[in-house]
Parts: sequence; structure tokens; C-alpha cells
Amino acid sequence: MTPTTAPLREKQKKIDKMEHMLLLFLFFIPILSLANGTETEEDFTWHLKKIPQIVSERTFSLDSPKFEAKPKLELNSVCGIECQRKLPVPSLSDLKDLLSYETIFENGTRTLTEVNVLGLVLDPAGNTTTRRSSRKKRQIYGTDSRFSIYDKRFMTNFPFNTAVKISTGCSGILISPKHVLTAAHCLHNGKDYVKGSKRLRVGLMKTKSRGDGRKRKGTRRSRREVSVAQEDPNAATELRRPSKGGGRKQRRSGRKQGSSDGMPSFQWTRVKSTHIPKGWFKGVSGDIALDYDYAVLELKRPHKRKYMELGISPTIKMMPGSMIHFSGFDNDRSGQLVYRFCSISDESNDLFYQYCDAEPGSTGSGVYLRLKEPNKKKWKRKIIAVYSGHQWVDVNGEQQDYNVAVRITPLKYAQICFWIHGNDENCTRG
Repeated sequence: MTPTTAPLREKQKKIDKMEHMLLLFLFFIPILSLANGTETEEDFTWHLKKIPQIVSERTFSLDSPKFEAKPKLELNSVCGIECQRKLPVPSLSDLKDLLSYETIFENGTRTLTEVNVLGLVLDPAGNTTTRRSSRKKRQIYGTDSRFSIYDKRFMTNFPFNTAVKISTGCSGILISPKHVLTAAHCLHNGKDYVKGSKRLRVGLMKTKSRGDGRKRKGTRRSRREVSVAQEDPNAATELRRPSKGGGRKQRRSGRKQGSSDGMPSFQWTRVKSTHIPKGWFKGVSGDIALDYDYAVLELKRPHKRKYMELGISPTIKMMPGSMIHFSGFDNDRSGQLVYRFCSISDESNDLFYQYCDAEPGSTGSGVYLRLKEPNKKKWKRKIIAVYSGHQWVDVNGEQQDYNVAVRITPLKYAQICFWIHGNDENCTRG
């Protein structure tokens, strides 16, 4: 063993130990929460319930959009939780209008589908909220609770392998073999579709480069690069310098990006169609409504990896430690998958306010939760919200910034399920 490799091996052992500690933490969060609280396991269970039905009534052709809007990951003057407290309960007619949706296809054509809502019982209580102390949360998690996921044992396995990258600069999550859930503002600014959304692509993480498994010149060197990069990025940079007889250069492709330095590379897939609820567009509610900041992308080709199921968002008191999790591709950690967790500080019927440390690029990530399956001992992760990002909301006439997530309510569950399956028979309970 050379003097230079000994410190690197020691450093790698420390990294591996931290990764294993993280994995244990992820799996035992519910148990720790139960041990330190007064709740029982029965309180933290996925309670399946009958949900309303979304039925398609009419579909119209619309003019093709201009695709000229600039992506805007932070929104201003939106109606947040405080604003929502003053709003009246939407009528059935309002909900039918808000849940009608646009579909944009890969050839640029666009349709509007009007829907009907069946089996809905309106809540006369309106938009209730629950507030928790953010000071307590800050004492627990400090200033930056993010984890960069390097090890392929994590990146290529559930739940981290469900995170995807959107070509407009956001993140998303796999919700079926052909569908991705993300934020609407990653694709549309409320007036027009953003530049780049006409040829929208989704990047699925992979760790093997083209030609892996083949015996070719330079393969052994590539494997060494991966190993050393995990220990010392500077040493990996030295290894990537070209040398004589270093083997065939890898061809660059628009569909495959990444490097062999421990970062994920991506297999890019074209998007066949995109669904966005009409409630997101300006003109329906008079302003952009964060309640409807979600969209579903249908991939042109199905993937073969495990996806995460949808779940109806429970209230804060029904979450172990009031804790949520999500992974995305933060801009300040280029090329890295970043995982974080935190407690929710405030909730309404449609939104979560939380202070998970996150940067632009992670918007559109699927927020998930682990609860017990009914009548089983197994804990299961489900998506309960979409991370809308760091937003400026109107609070008593003043602008304040929060990290906001859009909850998956029974109605939104029914709509997203309808987009996935094309009929309501598979979406009766959630």
C-alpha cells in the first residue's frame, strides 16, 4: 500500500460508515418517533378511504402555445396559507373548473378537457390550518440537513432511484411505469409554457456508462476512476487527464449525461404528453394558485424500475415526528442527488409549510412519508405532496418567504390517478 492510498482508504471507510448510518436512520425514523412520543403504531397507518371520481366530459382543441415563457422557480405574491384562510369554500362548479386540465403533446398540439366530479362531499368548515413551532424544528436540524447521495447502492435502489431530473431545470418522481409527477411552474408560468418544454425530457439516474460490461481498452482505468473519485475528487481529476493509449473516447449523447466520478449519469427519455390542471393558469382564480402547482408527464417509453405509489396526505398529527422526506437535484450541488428530511411547521387543506433546506433545482420533487400498511407489520413509503419550492407569499399584505409543498388531497389523488390510468375504475380508493 502506497503512502497516498492509505489516507484515501481511511477516508472511504469514514464515508461508508456515514452512509450506513444514514440508511439506518431512514429505516428507523418511525420507530424513534414512536419511542419518544405518546402516539401508538395504530396512529401511523395508511388509512384507505373512498375518494371522489374525476370523469372526463368534453375535450377541445386549443391553439398551439408559444413556448416563450422564462422558467421562474420562485413565485411572488401567491396566495398562501394565511391568504387561503380568508377564501370561501370552493363550490362544486368551481372545483370542476379548477380540475379541468390542459394536455400538451410532443408535437406542440394542445387540448383542454372539462371534467365532472362525482361522489364529493364538500367540507363546510373551509380551509383549516395547524401551526407548529419552527423554533423547535430549527434546534433539531440546524442550518443544513441535506445529504448528497454518492453510493450507487443508494442511488440505484428504492426510494432514491424514483427521483428524476426534468430538462427545464427541476426534479420529479416516478409514479408509474410511464408517468412522472412534478411541479406545474417547472413547465408553465401561468400564462405560457416555458422555453424548452416543447421538447421536454426526463432524466432517469443510472450509474453504468455506455459499454459497461464489455471488455475494451480503458475499462480497468474507468473503474479505478470511480473508486478514487469517491475518496478524493482531486485525485479523480488527475486520473481523467488524457494519456497515450488511454482507450477509445466516449461519444457524447444528448440522452446520456454524467461522469464516472461517483455522480449519477442520466438516461434521457422524451415526454409524450403533459397534463396541467386549469387551476394553475391565471384567469381562473385571478392569480397563480399554489394549490394547483403540480403536473404529470407521460413518458414516450416505459422504464423498468420501481416507482413510488401515491398516497393521500394525512394531517401533521398522523405523521411520525411530523416528518417528511424528499430527494432532488439542487442547483448548488451540480450533478448530485440530494436527500433531506424535516418537520412540517404549518399546514392547510392544500399546502405544507416547512423549512427543509433546499435550493432551486429540487422543485417538483415528490415529498414522501413512511406509514404502516393496514393489517400488516410493514412500513410503506408513499408520495403525499409535491415540493413547490421557496416561494414568496402574501401574509397580511406583506411578502414573506417559505418552503411550500402542495398536498395530495383526495381530489388531487383522483385527478392524478385518472391521468395515469385513463379511467376511474382504478382510482376508487386511496
